[in-house]
Amino acid sequence: MRKHDPQQEQYIHLVRLGWDLRVLGISTSVVVPAVGPPVLEIMSASGVRLRVRVVHRAWGWVFIWRPWWSVLWRRREWICAEADNAADMIASAAIA
Repeated sequence: MRKHDPQQEQYIHLVRLGWDLRVLGISTSVVVPAVGPPVLEIMSASGVRLRVRVVHRAWGWVFIWRPWWSVLWRRREWICAEADNAADMIASAAIA
């Protein structure tokens, strides 16, 4: 049996999100660096690259799409990874 790997869980959440965004007509790229956590990249309508990360908090996995140094807990900047409307919420951030 394999040891628990949080980066693999991050990857699974990001691939699922990427697929949900694809259904909405938004192109994404999953970036899996040799070192560091995976990210999902979305090219926003304004030409800015939006990078979505998934992090584990006490209550579960959440998607964040602002830089790590910003205020992470404003409701418009994160959503629970298991939320049914996660792709819709992130798509609206990408369109803005």
